[in-house]
Amino acid sequence: MKNISNGGIKDWIEQRFPIFSFMKHTAEYRTPRNLNYAWNFGSLAGIALVIQILTGLFLAMQYTPHISMAFESVENIMRNVNYGWLLRYTHAVGASMFFAVIYLHIARGLYYGSYKSPREIIWFFGIMIFLLMMATAFMGYVLPWGQMSFWGAKVITSLFSAVPFVGEDLVVWIWGDYSVGNATLNRFYALHFLFPFIIVAMVMLHLIALHNVGSSNPTGVEVKSKRDTIPFHPYYTFKDLFFLGVFFLVYFYFVFFAPNFLGHPDNYIPANPMVTPPHIVPEWYFLPFYAILRSIPNKLMGVIAMFSAIAILLFLPWLDRSKVRSANYRPFSRIFTILLWFVVAGLGYIGAQPLEEPYVTIGKILTFWYFFHFLVIIPVLPSFEKTKPLPESIEASCKT
Repeated sequence: MKNISNGGIKDWIEQRFPIFSFMKHTAEYRTPRNLNYAWNFGSLAGIALVIQILTGLFLAMQYTPHISMAFESVENIMRNVNYGWLLRYTHAVGASMFFAVIYLHIARGLYYGSYKSPREIIWFFGIMIFLLMMATAFMGYVLPWGQMSFWGAKVITSLFSAVPFVGEDLVVWIWGDYSVGNATLNRFYALHFLFPFIIVAMVMLHLIALHNVGSSNPTGVEVKSKRDTIPFHPYYTFKDLFFLGVFFLVYFYFVFFAPNFLGHPDNYIPANPMVTPPHIVPEWYFLPFYAILRSIPNKLMGVIAMFSAIAILLFLPWLDRSKVRSANYRPFSRIFTILLWFVVAGLGYIGAQPLEEPYVTIGKILTFWYFFHFLVIIPVLPSFEKTKPLPESIEASCKT
């Protein structure tokens, strides 16, 4: 007690758990002074993740992971649990908002070359988080056990049967049975609850790597002096808070006024293995990759193309050999990167359309361009692109 009273409780805690020095580091952490609102998407993603975990926790208290009761338990949450409708809609819309923020976060990274040295590890962790998000969202979409949930699970998991030699056994292992049923629902429920905490761990590694090398910035020029930076607090904390307010305006518009706009009406019909929906459509954030899958006639090659569309992002630090990071100083890179955004949006639109002409042909063209961009344009572009002169420093860029 004497040591505690002399040094204070704060010092006693600090010696054993340096939480106060960590808070001081966060408050005094210096970031490039020229960051724009595109750098707010990372913090928004963190807020969205926390919302998903909290709402998911309370939903799990009322949900019943059994094929004969899952659909009714969701209806019970919506109708009988106090504010259950709010929890369910906040969670469902939150998944879409989370993915929207992450897609914008990745788009910013592609435009400003945030994946280049020395930030390759940050980029790797980010793509791994994206993959975990997709797995988590897919398993969560199965849980309401509506028509689209059941058939979406059946179609997507059946794709693994294309794996040579072990495909059929792999599908049975994923299902936990010889068809999509109670065992499948139970394991998806367990993994859907577990994966967000793995994502939290990956986010912590992502942040550690970020704090080690520092944030990128719109110029792509590294910090050269203290004058290139400003404290994160209060400058960027208040900027984050403003953008968070805008984010919540959009978020809760959908929650209160259009909660089912981003969903599919067939999921309000109980799952029926005997009735196949006329058009199976996954959630909007899967649609670009679903379109790539459907654009390849061969099942195995389609699966490979779908997974390669994400995996190829991991190789960007080596595919892009330009010494200039930001597309602001690379005229052709800017054009092709913005064109890629439209290609991905186009694939999303095609993925929601029936498998018929002209959508099939357009999907093939867009799929070709997607891979052509990463495998040809990005590696070849630096050899002939004439870049604009870079500013001498971040401080100099703010004065122009």
